[in-house]
Amino acid sequence: MDELLNYEGLVYGIISKYTKYFDRDDLYQVGMLGLINAYRHFDNSQDTKFSTYAYYYVLGEVKKYVRESNLVKVSNDLVKINQAVDRASEKMSQSLGREPTTTELSLFLEIDEEKIEEARVAALDIRSLDYVADEDSSEFYNSIMTTDTEMNSEILDLRVALEELSPEEKMLITARYYDDLTQSEASRELGMSQAQVSRKEGKILEKLKSVL
Repeated sequence: MDELLNYEGLVYGIISKYTKYFDRDDLYQVGMLGLINAYRHFDNSQDTKFSTYAYYYVLGEVKKYVRESNLVKVSNDLVKINQAVDRASEKMSQSLGREPTTTELSLFLEIDEEKIEEARVAALDIRSLDYVADEDSSEFYNSIMTTDTEMNSEILDLRVALEELSPEEKMLITARYYDDLTQSEASRELGMSQAQVSRKEGKILEKLKSVL
């Protein structure tokens, strides 16, 4: 099963958001266990890429490990910051007519941007752990592939490809396509010129197209 090492990037991409709370090597071992299980159950006759099929095996094993470890804790400071950000965001959205950027929230609350992002990520991580199906079922991985109408092969391939982007690339894609910022707004948010945003975005999209 040496060929499974070709999918280490998939494992590292999935475990990356949990390494703040758990040992990276332990997460890697858990992720690789999911990858091995995917390999054992994968059916070549199906019209699905192995990376697409393996994604939810790895993700399921990692989430199960995280839940059972029960070690994810968010400091009171981060909880309070996230609450303040939510209140400020709602207030500023009414006056601005749009969602405020992290920079605007930082200036308004007089809190470092990095601290705001840390609070947001911590809150998202905890919420993501609460939203899981019954992964103890032996049919979990197969059922999730068939019951969710949004999980066709193209979307799953895209998710896998997005997981393998660098942190900087993910931030840019998040700003442009999830936060719906213009290139000008994204440039201010990310601290780079609009030309750099345009150039980097083009390269990222080309990379995603080549994978898909």
